[in-house]
Amino acid sequence: STYGAGQRDSSSQGMEIWKSALRLLELMAVVVSGGFLDGLKTRSGLTEAESGASTETPSVECTLQGSPRSPVYSADGDFIIGGVFSIHYQLYTVIYNYTTKPEPPRCAGSIDARELRFSRSMIFAIEEINNRMDLLPGIKLGYQIYDSCASVPVAVHVAFQLSNGQDPVFYKGSNCSRSGMVMAAIGESGSTPSISMSRIMGSFNIPQVSHYATCACLSDKQHYPNFFRTIPSDQFQADALAKLVKHFGWTWIGAVHSDSDYGNSGMASFLEAALREGICVEYSESFFRTDPGSKIQRVADAIRRSTAMVVVAFIASGDMRVLLEELDRAPPPPRQWIGSESWVTDTFMVRYSFCAGAIGVAIPQSVIPGLRDFLLGLSPSEAAASPLLTEFWEDAFNCSLTKSPAANNGECDGTEDLKRLENPYTKTSQLRVTNMVYKAAYAVAHAFHNALCRKINSTIQCDKFIKLNANQKVNFSQNGYHVSFDANGDPIAAYEVVNWQTTESGGTEVVTVGYYDASLPGGQQVQINRNITWMEGGSQVPVSVCSESCPPGTRKVLQKGKPICCYDCIPCPEGEISNMTDSPDCFPCPREFWPNANRDACIPKPVEFLSFDEVLSIILAAFSMSGVFLAIITAVIFFHHRTTPIVRANNSELSFLLLFALTLCFLCSLTFIGAPSEWSCMLRHTAFGITFVLCISCVLGKTIVVLMAFKATLPGSNAMKWFGPLQQRMTVMSFTFIQVIICIIWLVVSPPFPVKNLTTYKEKIILECALGSAVGFWAVLGYIGLLAVFCFVLAVLARKLPDNFNEAKMITFSMLIFCAVWITFIPAYVSSPGKFTVAVEIFAILASSFGLILCIFAPKCFIILCQPEKNTRKYLMTKK
Repeated sequence: STYGAGQRDSSSQGMEIWKSALRLLELMAVVVSGGFLDGLKTRSGLTEAESGASTETPSVECTLQGSPRSPVYSADGDFIIGGVFSIHYQLYTVIYNYTTKPEPPRCAGSIDARELRFSRSMIFAIEEINNRMDLLPGIKLGYQIYDSCASVPVAVHVAFQLSNGQDPVFYKGSNCSRSGMVMAAIGESGSTPSISMSRIMGSFNIPQVSHYATCACLSDKQHYPNFFRTIPSDQFQADALAKLVKHFGWTWIGAVHSDSDYGNSGMASFLEAALREGICVEYSESFFRTDPGSKIQRVADAIRRSTAMVVVAFIASGDMRVLLEELDRAPPPPRQWIGSESWVTDTFMVRYSFCAGAIGVAIPQSVIPGLRDFLLGLSPSEAAASPLLTEFWEDAFNCSLTKSPAANNGECDGTEDLKRLENPYTKTSQLRVTNMVYKAAYAVAHAFHNALCRKINSTIQCDKFIKLNANQKVNFSQNGYHVSFDANGDPIAAYEVVNWQTTESGGTEVVTVGYYDASLPGGQQVQINRNITWMEGGSQVPVSVCSESCPPGTRKVLQKGKPICCYDCIPCPEGEISNMTDSPDCFPCPREFWPNANRDACIPKPVEFLSFDEVLSIILAAFSMSGVFLAIITAVIFFHHRTTPIVRANNSELSFLLLFALTLCFLCSLTFIGAPSEWSCMLRHTAFGITFVLCISCVLGKTIVVLMAFKATLPGSNAMKWFGPLQQRMTVMSFTFIQVIICIIWLVVSPPFPVKNLTTYKEKIILECALGSAVGFWAVLGYIGLLAVFCFVLAVLARKLPDNFNEAKMITFSMLIFCAVWITFIPAYVSSPGKFTVAVEIFAILASSFGLILCIFAPKCFIILCQPEKNTRKYLMTKK
C-alpha cells in the first residue's frame, strides 16, 4: 500500500491496508493436504469453461506485478519443472535512495562450478527421461532453471516466479492463484532459501524436492507439507558426526557453524547428540558469509587460540569458503577438521593445505552413465547461446566468446576443450550430490508417471490432460540406487566417511575410508575400512581431550566450573577399585577380596596364620623341642640317680609325673602352630588346659608333701600317713579331673572352631580359632590361675622350713614366674593382632613351662652332676 502524504487520514489509510491484506490472503490461502503430488494441480489441462461447463463468472485480468526474472536455462514441455540452484554465491548490492523503482536482485561474483554441474545434471536427467519409452511416454517435460545467488531474497523472488509464470497478463476467471506454469520444483541447494521457497510454494501446493537442503526442521510436515528431499536430514548427519567424533575418542572439540537455518539447526542437533555421547565443546561460533570481516576474524581467532585439536564445522559451502580464506591469512596450529556434507566433498576447498587430513560424512558415491559426456561435451556455440555458460566458459579459458569491445581477454578460437579443464564442474569421478539432483528429477517424473499413466495390454498410455491431484507414492530404483520417502519426506539415511588425502602428485583428493549406517546396532554404526591420513599427514589418531583419560584404579572428579570432560583423576580409596578407563566411581571389593596394588582388580585376600615355615614359628618350635629335650634329660638324670638321697628326699614319684606333664606342656605349644582346623582348635585349648593343671597339681602336691614332711618331724605327729603316696596320686588326679570336666563341658556346649577374621585387618584374612564359649575358655584359665595362686601361697608358707633340700623356695620362685607370665599374658593376648595372638599364647606356655623346670629341677640336677658330695644322707641331715 502506498501512502500519499497529507492526502488521506489515518482511518482511510488503515482501511485500505486491511482491504489489500485481505485480497492478498484470498489470493495465497490455498489449504490442501496430501503427499508428494498434492500440489500437482492441473495447470495445463482443460478448465470447466473450456470443457463446455456453464459459468457466469466474468473473466478477470491478472497482472504480474514487478519485472519477471529470466531463467538461466529453459525448455518448453507438456509439464514444466522448476529448478533453483546457488550458481553464484554473491548478490549484487544496491543502495536504494527511494527515488527510483528497485531493480530485481541479481547475482554477482564468480560462478560456483559445482552448482553449475548440479543445474546441468538436472537438464541431463530431464532429457534422459524425455527419451525413455517406459517413463512418461508421449509426454515431454520442460524446465525452467534459476540462479538464486545463494540469497533468500532472490530465492523468494524465484519462488513467486515459479508460482506465477512469466506471462505479464493472465485471464483466469477470478482465481489468479491457479495461473502458475510450474508443476514441481527441484532445489534449492541451501536450507534457508529452501525454507523460504517452501513457505511460498507450499501455499500453492507446488511440490518442492531438494537435493541438498538438509535442515532437520524441513521434516516438519505441518509447516512444510509439500517439501521433499533426496538427501538425508541433518538430524541423521548430526548423529553421524557425533558418532564419528566418539569413534576416535575425541571428547574436547571446537564447533563452528553457519548462522543460518542449516547451520543453526544442524549444530543444535549435533550438540544434542554430542552431549549424549559425552563430548564437550570448548567453543561454538557462528557466522554468515555476509557478516563483517571483524566477526569472521573473531571466529578464526577462536579456532587459532583454542586448546581443542578437533574442529567440527557444520557450515554451508559458501560460508566455509569465506572462513578458510580468513584462516589462510594466518594459518592456525594443526587442527583436525570434521566436516559436514555441505563442504567436505567440495573439491574447491581442498586447496587449503591446513585442512589436509579432514574427515567427514558424505553422500555415497554413484555412477550416472552418460553424464560425463554430457557435461564435457559442451561446445563453444552452445556456451555462447547462454549468458551463464558464456560467463563460465570465459572464466574457465580466459578468453572471450562475446567479441565484446570491452573484453580484455583474447577471443576464443574454438579449440578450448572442457576435458582438459580441472575444476569442480569437470570432476565427475565422485558424483555424490549430483546424484541427489538426478534422483530428484526422476522422483518428479515417477510421480507424474504414477498419476498420468496406466498400463493397458502391456502398453503404457499416458493422459496429459488428467487432473493431477492424487496422493502418489514414489518408490523406484535408478542406476542401482533406491529412491523412496518416509512420512516426513526424507530418504533412508546412509553416509560414507571421507578423508582428504594427499596424492602422489602432491594434490589433495577426497577418499572414502568407511561408512556410517544408522540401522546397525550402537557401537557398530561407524565402520572404518581404510587407512586415514590425519592432520599434517600423520598416521596416528590425534588426541583431543580436556583431561587425559583416568586409568583403572582411579575415578573422575569434575573440575569446578568446567564441562564434564574436564576432570581430575583421584585414586580409589582403600578397599575399592575401578576396572575401566574414565570410571566415574569406585566400588568396594567383596569381603574376602582386596584391591591389588594398582587398585584395578580385586584379588583374594592373603590368609594369615602362624605357619610352620615362618621364622617366628621355627623359633617357637625350637624352644618347644628344647623344653621337651630338657624335660627328658632331667627325667633320665633323676631316673639314673633315683636311689640317691636328693631324689628320694624330693618325692621322686611326683617329680617324674611333673616332668611328664612339662613334656606334654612343651609339646602342647606345637598344636598352636599351623592352619587352624576343627580338631586342632579343640585340641590346642583343651590339651593346654589339662596339661597345665596336671603340672600345677604336681607342684601343689610337692608343696603339700614338704609341709607334711616338716610336720611329721614333730614329736607325736602322724601327718604323713594322711598324705602318703596314694593320697598324693589322688590329689593330682582329682585336681586334673576337674579341669577335664570343665573342658568336656566346653567342648559339648560350644567348642572352639576355626574362623576367618575379616575385621582385624582390612587387607588380609586372619585364620584363627574362635573360642566358641568365652566362658569355657576363661573357666579353664581361671582354674589354672586358682591352682597356681593356691600353690604359690603354700610355697610361700613353706619357704623358710629348716631343710637343706627344701623345695619350697624353688617352688615359690617357679610359681612367682608362672603367675607373672600369665598375668601379663592376659592384656598381651587381648591386644595382639592376628597370628601374634597365637604367638603370645605359645610364648606364655613356654615361659611358664621353662620357669617350672628350671626353678624346680635345675638346682637338683646341678647338685647331682656337679656337687655329688652334697648328694649324701649326712649332708641331707645336717642342720644349718
